[in-house]
Amino acid sequence: MARLIEELRKLPGIGTKTAQRLAFHVLRSPMDDAEKLAHAIREVKKHLRLCSICNNITDVDPCGYCSSPSRDQHLVCVVEEPTNIATVEKTRSYGGVYHVLHGTLSPIGGVGPEHLRILNLLNRLSDIDEVILATSPTTEGEATAGYLATEMRKLKPGLKITRIATGVPAGSDIEYADEVTMTRAMEGRREF
Repeated sequence: MARLIEELRKLPGIGTKTAQRLAFHVLRSPMDDAEKLAHAIREVKKHLRLCSICNNITDVDPCGYCSSPSRDQHLVCVVEEPTNIATVEKTRSYGGVYHVLHGTLSPIGGVGPEHLRILNLLNRLSDIDEVILATSPTTEGEATAGYLATEMRKLKPGLKITRIATGVPAGSDIEYADEVTMTRAMEGRREF
């Protein structure tokens, strides 16, 4: 039980108390439910991977966005997490491709540029006309956007770099934005 609790604590947002509740729930559940959970975890690890171009979660490489001939390959929207793509896609107003960082810079949390998936974004700049920085308007999201803009300008002066507008409330997470707010944010993006 202690080992299960310790493993559950490694999940993001799960503290000791929540890990204990989950572990006891698994213990009280029928064996079939525990097997289904274990099988689902194994299947995710077995069949899903990160796209070699944009780092989105996919079962094929490159992912559907990167391989789609109908998407503008010269327009890249940079997001923090794969779940943010669905929020942008809900607007039905964006036709470019994506780049997923898998986090934000957080010096206090010990997350530096080397912990994010930035290198393959910088490596694809030669084929990009515009980068939309769609990180959340939090301290970490703003710091990440600033860092990326600086690094990209060093490598490709003149690159159009825009930032989503403040239709997404400051201090919130882009994942929770509704369609109208996200549409306004994309339409009102500005030079960064």
